[in-house]
This record gives sequence, structure tokens and C-alpha cells, in this order.
Amino acid sequence: MSVKRPGPARWLYFQFGGRLPEQYREWVLHDATCRTWVLRVLIRGLIQIAPLGAVLFVGLGVFGGAWPIAAGALLLGLLVVARIVLTNSVDSVDARLLRYGFPPGHGSAVRRQRDAEAAERYKEVWRQQPLE
Repeated sequence: MSVKRPGPARWLYFQFGGRLPEQYREWVLHDATCRTWVLRVLIRGLIQIAPLGAVLFVGLGVFGGAWPIAAGALLLGLLVVARIVLTNSVDSVDARLLRYGFPPGHGSAVRRQRDAEAAERYKEVWRQQPLE
């Protein structure tokens, strides 16, 4: 199955909350339900906060004069953003899919089905009954 991926400019626009054209609908579903969906959500959150973090880091470093404090503040801010993004990841991904016309909870249902199939394959291979 070939999924049309957005170019770098459209991908960045999507990361900042923009809506992609309808031709990328299947890619958005893949982005929300692939094996690395949590990492993608985390990267999305960090990309969104990066410009503000850079400005604050330079501002604290130049005007505050204490680069270690600026670096510590930036790290603490990144940890807080990561916590918030990961806490809301399921809801934000399902809401994003809703904007593309998928039914409510579709992303969670697709991931649940994929995980159940993987668990079944695991059981078939590794959880065989012992021979008597």
C-alpha cells in the first residue's frame, strides 16, 4: 500500500496544527496509528515549543548572563512539555483524526486491533502447549 507523504514544508505546517489537503488523509491515519505514534506525538510537541524555547534560551543567556541557569530552565521546560504532550497524546491524536473525517476514537480502535493481532501472533509462535 502506497501512502502519499507530505513534503517538508507541508509536514512542518502539519506539525504546527495546520490541516493537510485531502490527498494526505491516509498518511495522517498512518501517522496516528503506526508503531511509533507516541514518538511522533512527542516530536510534534517538541517542534511546536522549539521556537519559543530558543528565544527564551538566548534571552536568558544574553540578558541574564547565566548560561547554566538558562540551559536548566530550557531542560525543565522541555520535560514539562513532554509530560503534557504524552499525557494528552491519545485524545489529541483522536481529535486530529476527527478533523480528517474519521469517526471518533478511530485511531485508538486501529491501534487496539493492531496490538491484539500482534499479541495473537506472539502467542502462536512463543506460547505453544508443551509436548507430552
